[in-house]
Amino acid sequence: MTPIDPALAEPLRDPQAVLSALDFAGVAVFAATGALAAAREKHDLVTFAFFAAITGVGGGTLRDLLLGLPVFWVQDWRYIGVCLLGALAVWSLGQRDWRFRALLWLDAAGLGAYGVMGAAKAEAVGAAPLICIVMGALTACFGGVVRDLLAGQPSILLRREITVSAAILAATLYVGLRALETPVWPAAAVAAVCGFLLRGGALRWGWSLPGYPART
Repeated sequence: MTPIDPALAEPLRDPQAVLSALDFAGVAVFAATGALAAAREKHDLVTFAFFAAITGVGGGTLRDLLLGLPVFWVQDWRYIGVCLLGALAVWSLGQRDWRFRALLWLDAAGLGAYGVMGAAKAEAVGAAPLICIVMGALTACFGGVVRDLLAGQPSILLRREITVSAAILAATLYVGLRALETPVWPAAAVAAVCGFLLRGGALRWGWSLPGYPART
């Protein structure tokens, strides 16, 4: 087996490179869900772009404001570029029967990836473990909340099926693995996949958390 060039392997060991990769992946996935929500309502291309941008960067914007950091997409125009490309890609696909299912599964991937990203960014600035988990959940869910409100759909916070819990699981696993001194890449990968699998199981088998019991 040919060994990896050390010059190429170095970025894989750089926590900042991991954060950047997760950030772009999360923005791209959530931007696509925003555009798909616009497609479901048959909006125009400008609204596609707006939905993609607000969904793609909404959670990360709230995270950065709460952490007192420069808002990431203001510092790097490529994030908005990724959102616009996502909107154009969804627009170009045209009518497809599988679009709504794609929205759900992309949302599941975004919950896992951005749950980890939010926790990782909070960890990088020295936040306490619990705050890291909260930031992971907010980063993963806030953009979707705004998207659903704009689209006139029930918010993910009001659904009995597992959604926010998947982001909390991803963030908690990441924080726990990092506390055990697991390298960033393995910790991020395991946590994001587990978050995705939990949400995917809810989509496939209808998993949900028990509700508050009614008085008899």
